[in-house]
Amino acid sequence: MAKYLLLKHYRGAPIAVNDVPMDQWTPEEISAHVQYMRDFAARLEGTGEFVDGQALAPEGTFVRYDGEGRPPVTDGPFAETKDLIAGWMVIDVDSYERAVELAGELSAAPGA
Repeated sequence: MAKYLLLKHYRGAPIAVNDVPMDQWTPEEISAHVQYMRDFAARLEGTGEFVDGQALAPEGTFVRYDGEGRPPVTDGPFAETKDLIAGWMVIDVDSYERAVELAGELSAAPGA
C-alpha cells in the first residue's frame, strides 16, 4: 500500500461560479460540508485507508528564514498555500487509481 496526501482547497472550485470563500457560505452549507468530510473519513477508517486528516484555519502567515541579520520573508510573488489549502488528508491505498478515485470523491464535498 502507498500513502497519498490529498489537499483540500479553500477558495472554491477553479470555475468562477464556485469560487466562494468558506467564510461567505451559509451555516447550512458549512454544516453539510463538514458532515460530508466526517462521513468520508469514517468510511475510509472502516476500510483501513484513512491515516489522518486536519482542517486548517484560513488565516496564516508564510515565514522563511533569509539568513543572519536579514528580516524574514513573509510574502512572495506566488500564491501562498494559506490562500489555497483548507485542509489535508493522508490515505493509504493499494493503487494510484484508488487514490485518484478517493481524491475525486473528496473534491465532491458540498459547499457554496
